[in-house]
Amino acid sequence: MTHLQTKGRIFNIQRFSLHDGSGIRTIVFLKGCILRCRWCCNPESQRYEIETMTTHGKTETIGQDVTVAEIMDTIERDRHYYRRSGGGLTLSGGEALAQPDFSHDLLRAASESGIHTAIESTAMVAFSEVEKILPYLDEFLLDIKHINPEKHAEFTGRKNDIALENAKKLAGKVNLVIRVPVIPSFNATEKEIGDIAKFAASLPGVTEIHLLPYHRYGEGKYAGLSRPYPMGDTSSPTDTEMEILKTAVTTTTSLRCIIGG
Repeated sequence: MTHLQTKGRIFNIQRFSLHDGSGIRTIVFLKGCILRCRWCCNPESQRYEIETMTTHGKTETIGQDVTVAEIMDTIERDRHYYRRSGGGLTLSGGEALAQPDFSHDLLRAASESGIHTAIESTAMVAFSEVEKILPYLDEFLLDIKHINPEKHAEFTGRKNDIALENAKKLAGKVNLVIRVPVIPSFNATEKEIGDIAKFAASLPGVTEIHLLPYHRYGEGKYAGLSRPYPMGDTSSPTDTEMEILKTAVTTTTSLRCIIGG
């Protein structure tokens, strides 16, 4: 089976995760991203090239070339946990769809093995690439960061028109969950979150939205990569502020709103 020999570049595999999809999951983080979000907590994911990063005085190589078969060996170890919890495989990044062939063939291998599959993505690629993975995908965790294209470009480097159009095309074709990073100075107002929620609620079949509060956990990685931290001294939103934003969602839409995800 030639698709098992397809190669891709990853920078991490996280087993026994309770995030990024239902149940206990194995998350495969692919290297390379289309955007340059100021708040990115995985700056080592942004460039496709293999890099070195120094953390806590230790220098490590970031990036590894692997085959689908090699990743499946790791995924298969936890099949028992997937079965009991309703979990499975999630592709993340970076942007997994920036490596479309590898993502397609890995999702295919997992799906054909009876493992639940999910992808966490901005979907900022041609819809033809998104469409190819749908036969092998159970859940699409779609990041929608803002409705305004100019503000989206200011904070991420690109406008969001492709993502919004692809969201409309995806609706009804797969279990689609909308995820929103809540970033002070970018989108952390009732109106901005409310606008995203209204858009999400307009998508057929979408019933759930996740609000993901900004955090500074990745700040040390920027120093380790010899890059400045783009968010400066921006603080995380408080629990009270997150609850206010959640209320902005639930009072204007019928979406189930979860803080975190």
